[in-house]
Amino acid sequence: MTLAIFDLDGTLLSGDSDYNWGQFLVEKGLVDTQVYKQANDRFFEQYQAGTLDIHEYLAFSLAPLRDFSPAQLSQLHQDFMVEKVQPMMQEKAHALLKHHKEQGHFLLMITATNQFVTGPIGDALGMDHIIAPVPEVIDGQYTGNIVGIPSFQEGKVTRLNEWLEQTGHSMEGSYFYSDSRNDLPLLELVTHPVAVDADDTLTQIAQQRNWPHISLRD
Repeated sequence: MTLAIFDLDGTLLSGDSDYNWGQFLVEKGLVDTQVYKQANDRFFEQYQAGTLDIHEYLAFSLAPLRDFSPAQLSQLHQDFMVEKVQPMMQEKAHALLKHHKEQGHFLLMITATNQFVTGPIGDALGMDHIIAPVPEVIDGQYTGNIVGIPSFQEGKVTRLNEWLEQTGHSMEGSYFYSDSRNDLPLLELVTHPVAVDADDTLTQIAQQRNWPHISLRD
């Protein structure tokens, strides 16, 4: 099956689910409002600039998960989906996913946002599989650590290659849709790289290399 690979934040969604999860926690008063918001804003700026230390960020973003039970986190995420994620859903993104599905393609989402946040979003979008940073869980409780390599920048290629070895899927004829300069390593790997509502750096690269540049914004 041909792989149709998608970034999530800023690509299929009109915003960033990771950043908005942080905002959600702040708005609900579940974290130190001023300190957490400032850090969340700073990390988001670093991501946009291509300078983010993914391990430092994941330590920050996963820490609050330790403070809640699985039942509490499940309810929080349901509320998060309604309040933050659904408004970022895009009709053109759904149409693009439907188009690839109708072609018999395998829908694969690769994101740098952790699996707790993105798993339910991927399910809602109808993904066949999701590759995301995996939060560590011990005795049913999140520890704040991650398992394995984060799927960020070159890490997306590493995690994808591991998955290809495990599943036997091929990169022949593959597509990858992304908005971010951070995804250049994977964009260079696929058969059909597509820039989507891209940042300035990726826009310039796409123009230089004659890559398609599309918009999914409604």
